[in-house]
Amino acid sequence: MKDGYQALNATENQLDLRIHGMTCAACQSHVERALTSVPGVSSASVNLMAHTARISAAHSVTEQQLIEAVHNSGYTASAAHSATPDSAFHTGPSRLGLRALLALVAGTFAMGLSMASSAASTRWFLCALSLAVMVFAAPEIYTAAWRAARHRSTNMNTLVALGTTAAFLASFAATIAPLALASRGISSGVYYEAVILILAFLLSGRWLEARARARATSALHGFAQLESSDARLLSPQASDFLIAPETLLPLDAIEPGDIVRILPGDRIPLDGVVILGRSSVDESMLTGEPLPVTRSLNDHVSGGTVNIDGVLILRATAVGSSSTLAQMQRLLEQAQSSRAPMQHLADRASAIFVPTVLALALITFILWCIYDTPARALSVAIAVLIIACPCAMGLAIPAAITVSIGAAAQNGLLIKGGESLERLATIDTLALDKTGTLTEGRPRIAKFIPSPNAQLDTTTLLAYAVAAERLSTHPLAQAVVEFAENHLKLPTPPPIENFLIVPGTGLTANVTGHTLAIGNASLLNSNVPAALEAPANFAHATPLYLLYDGQPQAVFFAVDELRPTAAAAVAELQKLHVHPIMLTGDIGASAAPIAREAHIDDVRAQLLPADKLALIHELQSQGKKVGMAGDGINDAAALAQADAGLALAAGSDLAREAGDILLLHNDLRLIPAAIALARRTTHIMRQNLAWALVYNVIGLPIAAGVLYPRFHLLLNPILASAAMALSSVSVLLNSLRLRRFPPV
Repeated sequence: MKDGYQALNATENQLDLRIHGMTCAACQSHVERALTSVPGVSSASVNLMAHTARISAAHSVTEQQLIEAVHNSGYTASAAHSATPDSAFHTGPSRLGLRALLALVAGTFAMGLSMASSAASTRWFLCALSLAVMVFAAPEIYTAAWRAARHRSTNMNTLVALGTTAAFLASFAATIAPLALASRGISSGVYYEAVILILAFLLSGRWLEARARARATSALHGFAQLESSDARLLSPQASDFLIAPETLLPLDAIEPGDIVRILPGDRIPLDGVVILGRSSVDESMLTGEPLPVTRSLNDHVSGGTVNIDGVLILRATAVGSSSTLAQMQRLLEQAQSSRAPMQHLADRASAIFVPTVLALALITFILWCIYDTPARALSVAIAVLIIACPCAMGLAIPAAITVSIGAAAQNGLLIKGGESLERLATIDTLALDKTGTLTEGRPRIAKFIPSPNAQLDTTTLLAYAVAAERLSTHPLAQAVVEFAENHLKLPTPPPIENFLIVPGTGLTANVTGHTLAIGNASLLNSNVPAALEAPANFAHATPLYLLYDGQPQAVFFAVDELRPTAAAAVAELQKLHVHPIMLTGDIGASAAPIAREAHIDDVRAQLLPADKLALIHELQSQGKKVGMAGDGINDAAALAQADAGLALAAGSDLAREAGDILLLHNDLRLIPAAIALARRTTHIMRQNLAWALVYNVIGLPIAAGVLYPRFHLLLNPILASAAMALSSVSVLLNSLRLRRFPPV
């Protein structure tokens, strides 16, 4: 069985931190090691894209301990919901862009000046200019490298700091004593313009990267903007809620059960149930559904949606962190922080990358000193240090996951992480539950037939059925209640005892000392009595048998409509070469018309929950990658067992927990769209990894001078810096292509 998103162990707590100062995959690895070294921490996942960390630890571990561990590793951290702005720790994209622009202007000017004049005064001016750029435009590079060195670690900043510092010191020596160097056969050339341009290209790359990251994580910011800060509280004793005086209070002062008024144009601040009024509500930001939906008495509404044209009076059901919006935001944060299996390859490579590059640069310098001048050796070694960029490798997987999951969330899909995404991309078979998934899930009773040998009259039978079915949330139970209440004036329902749901079958209960059972044919020990067989025009309907003391008394025939998007969804699945299978607890005759209408040829009928689970096992044992789409309690085990479980958010809590992907609204075309997105995402991840690896495999040898003996080509440190910046930006831009969600 897949691991999925399992609940945390009861002895563990989950903590979130914001991490500041990370620039590459090596930084990410150092922070993770620092966090996992804290006693009591079982796991830590650091997100280089979002600059966050999620830690699973014993309840005895405090946030302060974790923050100190991060600080001791050479980085800084703060609580995830700290009021301290990020600007207290690092510069925002706008200021970073300004510094990059100034450095580029300074570098261009320095290059022109160095080409025009080699006078001593020019050298001293360039020395001052390059020092100013190092100190004022890019100080964090050197401070981060120093912190890493103090903690006996290395990162991307180490490579840049060593390269530019070596170039600056060599140039400074040539400026102070050019004749002394020349007398020893050492070139007195200077690299001030190279130092400036290297830093300018690096800052430009980081600015572009910061902008791309902001676009990639825009889904999280979008959810945050949906939150309202206050609500219009009404007194529960008011005689008329529409005109009663209101008190505008902060949202954290509202509690479940409070009465609030929502005016036209208001963003609904909390989850609630409508107790008065009728209005159109725009739920597009939560569900992806563009058309407003009508909400009236007893309907549920979610925080973050917009009331359009009517006044609604709500009774609050969930506020703050327990609301649907907050839960979705937490789920999205967790998903974007999760690690895909493909990420482990990048992690292993990044862990040894920087030390390997440092060793390669040293070997390159020694060899070039032997076979050429120290000046040439220094230039080549600097190029090796500068071009080696683990940033692209560190961003290759999380960038694609972050963009993909964000795009999915904005279009009505919640994907629970990178592992779920990778597994979804591989499925070739999809099992779809019939009732509530392929069908509307709102069946109606089309015919009721009492047995000629019934022990009770029709009114009493219906009263008993209503008394029991009211305790069930199953759509068929609600259909029975609605039918009975609409067709007869029923007596007061009798008390129910020993009520028990039998998943996949029905329910049992005790009524006035007798046993009552309502469910499918599994309740019958023998063949269906002839008097309760379906008439010809109801052969496709779902029968529900009512038994009293074990004897069949009546049958309800329920019909359900296929969802309007089901046939189109199945057609799209087939285009993706995914084989659809319908699973149902109904008899084959009831399932066949729905299957024909949906264009599904493979139907498995009369399945109990254990049978659905066994079928998923069987398909997997045949080597198939199986997805499962469902909505009910009886689908939960199969959803958990499947390689990828897709649950309707309107379904049961257990199904939502077991699923890897939640459909926030009931458009089944989201299922093939999710599969297509997952496949595109894994393709982009492979492209990103390939680019990062090929870039370094090709770039490092060229920088080291392997082309020089035959072609007399060497890579200038300035060009190496530009290539390094391009590698990270290209990975991010490639990932941003995933913002184009597959059409639904």
